Amino acid sequence: MRFKVRSECKYDNTSEPSRWVESSVPPKGIPGTAAVDLDCVWHNLEYMACKWLAGKNARSGTKYTLFYWYDGLKSPEKCNNYSIHEGIFECVFNLTFPKVTNTYPTISILIKDDSEEIRPVCASKNPTTLVKPATPKAVTLSKINDEIHLEWSKSDTFPASCLEYEVEYHTGDMGTTWTIEGQHNHISVSAVDPNTKYTFKVRAKPKSACYSSKLSSDWSEEKSIGEKPDSTFYFVLIITIPLIVAVSTIILLFYLKRLKILILPPIPDPREILKRMFGEQNEDSQSGTKDDSVNAYNRLIKEEEIHSLVLTEPLECSYSENENR
Repeated sequence: MRFKVRSECKYDNTSEPSRWVESSVPPKGIPGTAAVDLDCVWHNLEYMACKWLAGKNARSGTKYTLFYWYDGLKSPEKCNNYSIHEGIFECVFNLTFPKVTNTYPTISILIKDDSEEIRPVCASKNPTTLVKPATPKAVTLSKINDEIHLEWSKSDTFPASCLEYEVEYHTGDMGTTWTIEGQHNHISVSAVDPNTKYTFKVRAKPKSACYSSKLSSDWSEEKSIGEKPDSTFYFVLIITIPLIVAVSTIILLFYLKRLKILILPPIPDPREILKRMFGEQNEDSQSGTKDDSVNAYNRLIKEEEIHSLVLTEPLECSYSENENR
């Protein structure tokens, strides 16, 4: 806490007051243990999210606690929605005011630890400088003749005249980009090419007449309309057509050759026919002569065997009779 004091002459308005004399009471805790880099954002006039880092001299495992207060609260409120990720502390608490309010009270924030070793830190925030609208939703596209209409839902938390919008669109694959700013939740783009694909995205910005914030909402999801020539399709087409023509030509030539054979069969060569005929006859005569000689030889052998049997059989019979006698 810091204190300043000076003196003034009570009855003499012409005299100047004395210089300020300043004195301070240092907070408890070890220097370098207080939270640093406090950053708060008021999201969509609904809740505030504050982030900070631990002091360089703070011990590991320090559990910082955030308290907030503004004119209208009876006592400071403790933030319970607390988290830590990769060394970044964050706490989120509800913060809403009536929509008709034109002025907002200053938000006082205190971050401390239960241990007396951790030095507390205090900050005052003007909420109008921390406003960040929500991302526009329900983005729809429609096309009538040569004009594209883009529309999105209105905000439920901001006054109707306290937001403005920025629309960004491009053609094809991230070609030339255009930006349009408007006061309403719809725009129209005329003189569009019917054979071109258009891609749109939109974000909201707080008006300077209502808020001092420079924070814009996140971009909405991109939406596209229109036809874009598919280069892949044409590439496949270029490869496929010659292949089909080549295969068809081969099949056609094959069937034409067979058809030619059926319609115009080849004429045999008479010389080959005569040669085959006389050659077969010679072979038959030679084989017939050879067969006759073989057959005659076989018959001669059989006759000799028969004669020998006839001649030898009586001798054997007479020999056997003499023995019996």
